[in-house]
Amino acid sequence: MDVKLNLINLSKDTNNSEILIFLKEASDIDESAVAWQVIRNLGQGDNYPFVYPAASTIAASDSWGNYTPQLSATPGQLFAMVRTTSGDELVAKGTSSAPSEIQCANDLPQGAISVGIYKSGKLLATKTGIAPGQMAAFKFEPYLYIDVASQVVEGDIIDAAIISNIQWKLSLHGISSADIVMTDGGRYSGLPFHFLLSNIVTAP
Repeated sequence: MDVKLNLINLSKDTNNSEILIFLKEASDIDESAVAWQVIRNLGQGDNYPFVYPAASTIAASDSWGNYTPQLSATPGQLFAMVRTTSGDELVAKGTSSAPSEIQCANDLPQGAISVGIYKSGKLLATKTGIAPGQMAAFKFEPYLYIDVASQVVEGDIIDAAIISNIQWKLSLHGISSADIVMTDGGRYSGLPFHFLLSNIVTAP
């Protein structure tokens, strides 16, 4: 189910810090991640409502620079990039080999593909360089990673050094809505930022 979230800035920050939110992709051994949300200009006392949706979409691009439409995707589904009479297309192919994964095979005769998973229309995770005969697999656990960061662009791969400095991991297990309260911190306070869940409503 969708999780309704509301980020509230109750910190002492006067540096107009940017807030990064992302998920780690469980089957990604190289620990790369995509900046799913980058929240800017959230003043003291401001709030930013957003949703972590249950629904996901998948899209792919080929070596010719073509991008497919986004298709609805749920864990346990298998997709493939195939060559048709009209060109390269992304199609649903039935059930994946792992019920917790969204999988996408490169069934093209030639050329690597890139595959992306999206939530709320924003890129959540990506795999590149998938050669013919290979498969991309995506598995997510409901944990949000959040912290203050700089020079991060929404939809881009996050630098490994930034990921290693992220302090906060928030579990969305069993939650239907909650506030994410940002406290402390600030350029002149000398205190670290804190991000905590509050006003939690559990899922029925």
